[in-house]
Amino acid sequence: MNPSPTNTPFDPRTAAHIRRRPAGGNGGFPFVPRMLATSFFVGYLPLAPGTWGALLAILLWLPLYLWASPELCFWATLVAAAAYTVAGTWASSVSEKYWGKDPVIACADETVGQWISLLPVAPFCPWWEILLSLALFRFFDIAKPLGIRAMERLPRGYGMMADDILAGIYSAVIILVVNSFFMK
Repeated sequence: MNPSPTNTPFDPRTAAHIRRRPAGGNGGFPFVPRMLATSFFVGYLPLAPGTWGALLAILLWLPLYLWASPELCFWATLVAAAAYTVAGTWASSVSEKYWGKDPVIACADETVGQWISLLPVAPFCPWWEILLSLALFRFFDIAKPLGIRAMERLPRGYGMMADDILAGIYSAVIILVVNSFFMK
């Protein structure tokens, strides 16, 4: 059993050791990397923190879908995904020092992966592609087929982020195929 800074038994499947932290303590985990690793603290929400991280990505992206041009939507999403990949990799590496290997509460990787899967969903696309993007991304993230699981073997935050980036890429490719066949 891994030691936990919260004195609660370590449980990597549920992150209960993180949520049941004693009053007034964060185990010395600095605020900024904790905020980034948990996708602005949505990782603390109960049940399926990865889904909450993906939903946050969609909520932050929706203004682009609703009010921006397709070009601005694409480039802003790409820049956000790239910037948060760098910040999330760093924060996820830091999170492993406090919460153990690939803690479920650290969901920055899901936020980045969801943004990548939204790249081909432009403002002219029907709204249901957003739901399709979420479903595809969560499927690939959870099932981890086609080499996604192998990406987790990379060290520290690189492995945490790489599997979700690949899941987002696979999802984006399927959305591109949908767009090319059904959006003519």
